[in-house]
Amino acid sequence: MAATRFEIEKFDGETNFNLWQVQMMAILVQTSLKKVVTGKKHENLNQTEWEELDEKALSAIQLCLANTVLQEVLMENTSSVLWKRLETLYTTKYLANRLVLKQRLFTFRMNEYELLRDYISQFITLLNDLKNVEVQIDDKDQAMLLLCSLPPSYKSFRETLIYGRDRLSFENVKGHLLSRDKLNNEFGLDSKLDRQPSILVASKK
Repeated sequence: MAATRFEIEKFDGETNFNLWQVQMMAILVQTSLKKVVTGKKHENLNQTEWEELDEKALSAIQLCLANTVLQEVLMENTSSVLWKRLETLYTTKYLANRLVLKQRLFTFRMNEYELLRDYISQFITLLNDLKNVEVQIDDKDQAMLLLCSLPPSYKSFRETLIYGRDRLSFENVKGHLLSRDKLNNEFGLDSKLDRQPSILVASKK
């Protein structure tokens, strides 16, 4: 029976490192190499067996790096050292990067011609990027930031959703937005040229 082949996009230093790291670790788990990378040596393995596994883990990670990134870590000769070096280079846990991500979230705006689902996906990516650098945004603040980032055509929707509510959750706002978008598409109201802002009568809580 042929072995299952796992492939991910090579990390080039520009794409989301945290996402690549999760996918890479998943491959290492599937190939029984995770413990080698994390340095948890099995007591039943001798040194030679451990080194052979480490070579496999090292090569597996190297094969998933673009040449530009690989050149930066060529001198790392064990999988655990390579992994830590990549984290040092690309995990954005420094103050400056946190501030950049926060500013990006607070100034993120949807334009009138942008697809709602795509915009929400990008918004969630920003939230996840902040979470990965240990910045937590309160759920209510997430909801308000999403509402405030919407274009003028959502003014009535935003006011109706907020009116009379003591609390908003991100999932609640996202759900109402996607429902509104689905209705607009079904009734042919997605043209920005002749669309009037639709009002979603939200249940008061």
